[in-house]
Amino acid sequence: MTTRTGGSGMRINSKGQVTIPAHLREKYNLTEGDEVDVVEVGSTLTIVRSEGSESRGKRLTRHMRGKASIRMSTDELMELLRGE
Repeated sequence: MTTRTGGSGMRINSKGQVTIPAHLREKYNLTEGDEVDVVEVGSTLTIVRSEGSESRGKRLTRHMRGKASIRMSTDELMELLRGE
């Protein structure tokens, strides 16, 4: 099955980049920083999510790990969040 984006076509910029339309990014849950590959299938180029690429949540968790300035136990954090 072939699906075209319809309406306005996409244009390759001077750096060889193409913007994936917002409705397709939303449909396929693609967010800034996600890794994709361009795969040649016959005479067609296909964009696919890279195998083993980190999700946005995993990237954020990795980035934030070890950055807290206050040392609290899980129980202390839960108490704080619950307002107990």
